Amino acid sequence: MSKNRTRAGSAGAAPAAELPAYAERVLDVADLIPAGRVMTYGDVAEWLGDGGPRQVGRVMALYGSAVPWWRVVRADGALLPGHEQRALGHYREEGTPLRTAPRGAEGHLPRLDMKRARWDGAGGGDPDGSGGTGRSGPEGDGPAGSEETHM
Repeated sequence: MSKNRTRAGSAGAAPAAELPAYAERVLDVADLIPAGRVMTYGDVAEWLGDGGPRQVGRVMALYGSAVPWWRVVRADGALLPGHEQRALGHYREEGTPLRTAPRGAEGHLPRLDMKRARWDGAGGGDPDGSGGTGRSGPEGDGPAGSEETHM
């Protein structure tokens, strides 16, 4: 599934270099996550059978702009600090399940409804990208509760 991504060099630097193999694999998984669904950093590492949440987070921080970065998230459902509004726009556009923020919450930002939004990779082929596309919708992902909303 590799798209031969390269990392951009800084201004005046040498031409872009090839991505590290692990970074390429993480980005391939991020590409598989269907619209309206998410995987945690730990989920991605577990699916790959390599690394851990911090390694996946580092890859996403360095190279994630080449993929739907808003679909790889923290396990607590909190929006990515510093990118909350951009991510929220994507979640609303894709119909990603969200939980309303309690009135006392700082900034009143919603959180991802991890129970309903989390994707287990089913139908996505194997981690090396040789399987199917993994593109399935969020329909039928459980009952709606009073705190849940599609914002």
